Amino acid sequence: MEQHVAGSRFIAETLAGDHGVDGARAEEPRRFLQLKQQGPFSDGVLVGETLYLSGCIGLDESGKQVPDDIEAEARNVLEDVRSILRKADMELEDLVYVQVFCPDVSLWERFNAVYFPCFKHNLPARAFIGSGKLLFDAHFEVQGIAVKKSRSR
Repeated sequence: MEQHVAGSRFIAETLAGDHGVDGARAEEPRRFLQLKQQGPFSDGVLVGETLYLSGCIGLDESGKQVPDDIEAEARNVLEDVRSILRKADMELEDLVYVQVFCPDVSLWERFNAVYFPCFKHNLPARAFIGSGKLLFDAHFEVQGIAVKKSRSR
């Protein structure tokens, strides 16, 4: 009974706004990260040591279309994710969860061929989700959550 009461209290506090999903205090400062203004959203929101990344698509240098080459698009989207992480003094190894939206799940292996080499050690948890049409007719949209690891320098 004691655990149920404590659990109910945590849920009530969370719903009341005292804690975030990861247990962070609501008054903890938030830092809104922007690479380039492309819409009414932030590219990432840093709360404490946790970074929440908005969906990224792999636009070319013009910022108006995805490359014709699937692997180039995958590299672009992962480079955008890496750039947002860097703004928060993080790297790909700090990712703990990734979602990849793709209207054609048969591209799973081609995406993985670009994705796997980006990680030196442990891979984040990941979902590869079949989706409807993506903006700019993109083949991939990637979003995620990163938690800053302590590093010895």
